Amino acid sequence: MTSGDDKNLSKKPGARRLSPEASRLAALEAARALLIETGPQAVTLKAVAARVGRTHANLLHHFGSASGLQRGLAEYLTRAVCGKIGEAVEQTRGGEMTPRQLADLIFDSFDREGAGALASWMLLSGNEDALDPIVETIHALVDDIAEDGHADRNLHLLTLEMVLLALGDSLLGAPLSASLGLDRTAGREIAGKRLEQSFIEYEARQLPANDPA
Repeated sequence: MTSGDDKNLSKKPGARRLSPEASRLAALEAARALLIETGPQAVTLKAVAARVGRTHANLLHHFGSASGLQRGLAEYLTRAVCGKIGEAVEQTRGGEMTPRQLADLIFDSFDREGAGALASWMLLSGNEDALDPIVETIHALVDDIAEDGHADRNLHLLTLEMVLLALGDSLLGAPLSASLGLDRTAGREIAGKRLEQSFIEYEARQLPANDPA
């Protein structure tokens, strides 16, 4: 008994039979690896198909087009990153992680994990709609972080500030900081201090509820 995926799509000789869901996940993992190793221009249907040992037709079945692959990768990458950041925020609130470490995690997601380069590539290739999953996932994370499940304006402003700082740093941080005679980590230091301030303000807001006096 074969799945619809196996019936309708040819595979390269020797390719392992996977369920449609597992096949799509393998393709996204391969796309993420290509993004980090070579850059967003390397994330093509042909390259991903070769990496996972599937045919071009197989990838078209899952994503429809190159822009569909970009959108799928954007959603996959952002969900993974936001999951890590959500856990890190809780750890920072509990004193297990410093604001600077949280800033490093946010900046790494846009720099080393390739989210900044991917967003820039999608804009340059005219695939702005593929950014929707990034925006929606970040919004969901912010509301999840909020104590009552609905973030206030301050948290929205802080999120905008962190994302723009991290995105800008991933694209222009190295040459700009060098030209200004600043250390490469200057952007992260700015973000870390801003986050530290925000957590101090957060703790101050919690005091009336936790302190009977």
